[in-house]
Formats: sequence, C-alpha cells, structure tokens
Amino acid sequence: MNDVSRETPPALPEPPASVRGVFPSDRLPLITAYAESLATDGVVRGLIGPREVPRLWERHLLNCGALADLIPDGATVCDIGSGAGLPGLVLAIARPDLTITLVEPLLRRTTYLSEIVEQLELSHVTVHRGRADELHGKARFDVVTSRAVAPLERLLGWSMPLVAPHGALVALKGSSISEEIVEAASVLAQLGCAAPEVLPVGEGLIDDPTCAVRVAWADPGKVVLTPARPASRGSRNQGKARGRTGRSRS
Repeated sequence: MNDVSRETPPALPEPPASVRGVFPSDRLPLITAYAESLATDGVVRGLIGPREVPRLWERHLLNCGALADLIPDGATVCDIGSGAGLPGLVLAIARPDLTITLVEPLLRRTTYLSEIVEQLELSHVTVHRGRADELHGKARFDVVTSRAVAPLERLLGWSMPLVAPHGALVALKGSSISEEIVEAASVLAQLGCAAPEVLPVGEGLIDDPTCAVRVAWADPGKVVLTPARPASRGSRNQGKARGRTGRSRS
C-alpha cells in the first residue's frame, strides 16, 4: 500500500476564469494560497486525496465559494465537520464580513486549520476542536453549514440545536437531497423545522454547479436553547463521516 505522505502531489491547475465571479478580486490571493496549501501540504498530511488536486478548483473550492451567496450579511456561521476547511474556510475567504467557527473533532485537521487561519490572517475565524453536539446549549449561530458530513436525517440532529431562532441550516448537498428530505420527514417534524428548501449553488457562475438545502425553524418563537434531539445510531460516527475530501462528493 502506498504511503500518501511519500507521494508527490499532482500539480494544481491554474485558477479557472470563473474564480473571479465567485471571489472578490482582493480575496483572490488568499483563495489561491489556500488552494496551493491543500494541493501540497493537504495531500501530504492526508487531508485530501491526491486525485482531488486536478479538480480542486471546480469540484471543491468554487462550489464552496458560491455558497456564500446564500449567507446573510454579517452572519455568524458554524461549519461542522470542517475537515480541511470545506466549506467554512472558503466562506471565510470569500466573505470577511462573516464570523466563522470551524468545528472539527480530529487533532490533525484542527492543527492544519489553525495553521492556515494564522497564515492567511483570517482574524474572523475560530477553530474549535470537538464535536458539534458538545456545543449544544452553549452557542447559537445565524447559519450552520457543512459539506459531505452525513445524510440530512442525521445532520439535523447535530446542526439544528446550534441554529438561532431566525437562523438556518444551509448545507451543501448533491443529487440525493430529494430522497434525503423524504427520509428525514419524521426528524424534521420532531425538531420543529420548516419545510426544507433546495437552492441552486453556482448556477451561471461555475461549470459544475451543485445545490444546498436550507432548513429553518417552523416557529422561531418556540425555539428553546436545546431542542429535543432524536436518537441517531450514527451520532457517534460524526467525526468519521467526512473522511477525506476525495471520498465523498456533495
């Protein structure tokens, strides 16, 4: 078996022209520096798979950056299962007006996140090592986001207790989202969520657009500090669900 740390990562392609439609011009040096870090140090440290480097811009960074259009101005954002920083760190680069908390349980990932946050001087970003449910009852955010963490049925239990009364879960998802919404019907009802919205991400901006699901509270006035959370057999595997970026596609 090959040791990833000994492989020479493939070369990072030049940023596509569409990057200028997703990131402000003054943020282009930051997203480029982050991309170069992921393509080199990120591969060596096992944060992304080497096969993802040639498609890093189109499949990962641009989709995450385009998600910024769904985030309100000046919002507080929590990215759960942040991994190598997708989408939370990309949102922080695209939107300096946001206050972002990256939540990740694995030490090697939080070490990398802390290093890149310091390197890029992203003073509006906090890295929290731990599980999302450890923050339940302690913090609320305008937006709770994620990418490739878990099916919606499980994601709701981790995310909604962190969502402020007038906030929302806004998670990047793929083609299976309609089926996930159906499977999550009982959890949505138990938690008191409004009907999920499926929103396009990156249409007209990038070549490989995707979608996001937005879930708000049905009645913000009834939201308590820690809403009832349905039991989930997969809840103990939250830190393992993401894996490397190359193992799942949102």
